[in-house]
Amino acid sequence: MPGTATRYLYLARHGEATSDGPDGGGLTAAGRRQAVLLGRRLADRPITAVHHGPLPRAAQTARLIGEQLRGAAVSACEEADDYVPCLPAADELPTDSAEFLLRFLSGASAEELARGPELARRAVERFTGPVPGGEERHELVVTHAFLVGWLVRHTLDAPRWRWLSLNAANAALTVLRFTPGRPSSVLLLNDQGHLPEDLRWTGFPPELRI
Repeated sequence: MPGTATRYLYLARHGEATSDGPDGGGLTAAGRRQAVLLGRRLADRPITAVHHGPLPRAAQTARLIGEQLRGAAVSACEEADDYVPCLPAADELPTDSAEFLLRFLSGASAEELARGPELARRAVERFTGPVPGGEERHELVVTHAFLVGWLVRHTLDAPRWRWLSLNAANAALTVLRFTPGRPSSVLLLNDQGHLPEDLRWTGFPPELRI
């Protein structure tokens, strides 16, 4: 497509955090280490902007990553917040797992379910697709597991409910590529190679620690 260039979108879930307070707490010592190590991994990438959700765990992660980068602007945005991007109908879901998935979402408040789809739409509009102009763009979004899953699902044109089957580990790296005239692609998914073994899959049960 003329007049557009490739976008590289780096996605990271925040580091491990405490659960204190209505909005959750800040990063644990492990979460701070995770953020710094992710920042060091990204230090040689030409990232010009770091966007993060407004909650403390995302903001603190983004700040620690930003300290490792070379002049990238760090700023909060509502689109990177923690929300349910889509509540699928029962008939959209596989029959063998519909009950499990709907039960998982049953704890979401009416407010979350009302605001989530609009924020998800805005996130897709803001962060995906080729960028205007002739210069490729590299940007990082520090967010939460649900949005990582939603943007990966969007990139692959998967069914709406598929975001529910994508896990995102603390400070893991996912990279999406949007090139004019080519299908969008996933270059990395939930990669934790920058983390030592004791900092991988924090908070996940043993069966999910691959």
